[in-house]
Amino acid sequence: MKKHIYKAKQPDDKGYIKYTDEENAIWGELYKRQMPIVEGRACQAFLDGLDILGLNEHRIPQCKEVSERLQKLTGWSVAPVEALISFEEFYGLLANKVFPAASFIRIPEHIDYLPEPDIFHEVFGHCPALTDPDFANFTQAFGKIGLKADPKDRARLARLYWYTAEFGLMDGPQGTRVYGAGILSSKAETIYALESELPERRAFNMLEALRMPYRYDIMQTLYFVINDFRTLYEMVEQDLLTLLEDAKALGNLERDLTEPEELIDLRTC
Repeated sequence: MKKHIYKAKQPDDKGYIKYTDEENAIWGELYKRQMPIVEGRACQAFLDGLDILGLNEHRIPQCKEVSERLQKLTGWSVAPVEALISFEEFYGLLANKVFPAASFIRIPEHIDYLPEPDIFHEVFGHCPALTDPDFANFTQAFGKIGLKADPKDRARLARLYWYTAEFGLMDGPQGTRVYGAGILSSKAETIYALESELPERRAFNMLEALRMPYRYDIMQTLYFVINDFRTLYEMVEQDLLTLLEDAKALGNLERDLTEPEELIDLRTC
């Protein structure tokens, strides 16, 4: 598990977190530079979700405010948590339609690359898609399955979330677009995931995703592509626990996890 180098910020008795002017400025810088990048690269559900949530460059959004908008659409809410929580807590929150959001924001030295989730990744990257009913249903179903899974298998199951909610691509009428939050909250990876010739892009296969190792500390060298959120939800609603057993029996797929030299500079560009 990654070492947590940031300290969570705690909400007051009314559910609000006091962010400093400097922290709000970091959010503003991230927001202003990411908006023109996601336009034309993010899937339409994400772009629509940004408008619905009313995010802006002026200040870090409060989880309570984001929750109020999500509740009206899909019944979801957002709760501030430590950046790194247990699989038990993570799956439990998702199963109950609560998205766990790290409450801190990165420092200027980490503006381009952060090896752990912050409030920008959580709210800007993840929450817009939760305004889409099919994606919201997929996320809840995934959480419920995570609670049913043997605790020893929960890390493997998390690969499915990694290759979808975090680093997923989607084919649509306008071509391939991004829906994964790990991509959409990154200036470099949003462009790289769609336009670089370096990564492999393959049709989504749930069994393959469960068998596919990954690294969290580099831009990805493999992306799975789905057709739409409804299909993703229906696939997860199938017997995922049986597929998880199949993945364990077959073992991990062989994959070179060495970071290509070409990615080292790209990651901080």
